[in-house]
Amino acid sequence: MRRGWGARWQQLQHLARPRRPEHLPCRFDRRRIYVLPTRFGLFVAALLSAMLLGALNYNNNPALLLALLLATVSIASAISSHLQLSGLQVDAVSAEPVTAGAPLRLRISLSRADTRARRGLQVEHEGVAAFGHLIDSDQIEVDLELPTHRRGWFDLARIRIATTQPLGLVRAWSWVWPETPLLVYAAPETHAPALPESGGDPLHTRVHASGDELHQLRPYRAGDPVRSIAWKHSARRDTLLVREYEKPVGVEIVLDWWHLAPLGTEARIARMARWIDLAEREGRRYTLKLPGQPVLGPGNGSAHHHLCQRALALLPHD
Repeated sequence: MRRGWGARWQQLQHLARPRRPEHLPCRFDRRRIYVLPTRFGLFVAALLSAMLLGALNYNNNPALLLALLLATVSIASAISSHLQLSGLQVDAVSAEPVTAGAPLRLRISLSRADTRARRGLQVEHEGVAAFGHLIDSDQIEVDLELPTHRRGWFDLARIRIATTQPLGLVRAWSWVWPETPLLVYAAPETHAPALPESGGDPLHTRVHASGDELHQLRPYRAGDPVRSIAWKHSARRDTLLVREYEKPVGVEIVLDWWHLAPLGTEARIARMARWIDLAEREGRRYTLKLPGQPVLGPGNGSAHHHLCQRALALLPHD
């Protein structure tokens, strides 16, 4: 019965405004704010009803005055809860892209249209909530960490902003459904092979821990492996020196979708996502070739990295 009531309550809430995604900013007014008693509020209402019936039955004027006074306080509390949300504005919703499986940090920017402080605001998105926020300045940001499960566009559902202030007798809430595209990158392969060497000058070299040719000797830094210390040279100079090696590498890398033909679609996407991260880490220029899309690159940097990861994330699923 409890599950059935919960399902009916969820269906009923879908009738509340807004019923479709909307542009931001949006401001809460009386047509978008809903107020219902809490369990504690229902208990207080039952208690006040019993007090009123008893006072009228026994013609007890002090008890009747007390019951009416408490009822007035309860009504004022409901009005105050409504005013906690009235005039509140959601200015923007944003999040940096993350890989599938990592939590998406959703930032919600709130502001107020007047000077009244808002206390005890609860921000919730599909069971993930942040509690007890206070707005006593012109603008604040509330963070929610949302779970991600698959690559592509993240379907942002309605966000509920609620409060039970000041006495907890009623809960006032309102919904916002931002029309904001949020992207989730493909999860990279955990144990991917080394980067493919292609499209570059074979005489170009880079400092690399797995290289074969000695590049230089440099002073020891904390964290350097013991096996890389040049003990003979260190003994001559009375200071620890470390060997640095180099290896020949290509200047540019071509990441071609069709070169990974034996793998499935998702396996190819995971491997190419890993290679893009490795190329960025090593400062290499790379080109991405995907089916049905223009060639991306050659290039590197945050903008090129985002374009390539976005293209991988938006490829059709199996």
